[in-house]
Amino acid sequence: MRPVGRVAIVSVSLGSVLAAMLAWSGLSQRAAATATAPVWTEIAWPFPADPWGKGKAFRCRAADCGTEVNVYLRAKIGFCNCTTGIADDDDVDRMGDLALIGDVSPLGASRPIRIARMDGRSRAYTLNARNPLGKTAISVVFRDRCDMITATAVLGHDRPAAIEPGVIEFLNGNTVMRWAEITLGL
Repeated sequence: MRPVGRVAIVSVSLGSVLAAMLAWSGLSQRAAATATAPVWTEIAWPFPADPWGKGKAFRCRAADCGTEVNVYLRAKIGFCNCTTGIADDDDVDRMGDLALIGDVSPLGASRPIRIARMDGRSRAYTLNARNPLGKTAISVVFRDRCDMITATAVLGHDRPAAIEPGVIEFLNGNTVMRWAEITLGL
């Protein structure tokens, strides 16, 4: 009986140690995933008033996004082509809010994106070397019928492709979608 009792105690002890290790591993993985998730904070609209009015502004700190990212959102009611939407590079350049951030040059062609149930396009730009806002920008323009939302993300580095998925994820999130529902009457 004695050897069987020892084996049982050792088995239970090993099982407890393994269970604790697995639990700790799972907690560590969840903590690591949470630590690297972008944290977006609403900030004051930094631009002067214009015909489109004030929008919403959000910041993700470099510690959370790898570089500081500022996203500026505005609705443009009735401004979008109701039939074709945002069809090409010219539409992104014309409909986006690039005038807010100054002189830009495209880094390539735009690409189709989807924000919730809305279609649109995204395009990356480099900012004028003297621009105090950042080094590059991403213009994301998407629409619901004839109304559109423009999002301009200004980045502190020259790798917009690395940041774009996080910006698109933020635009698809609850904060922006609640604002879009209220603003566009979705």
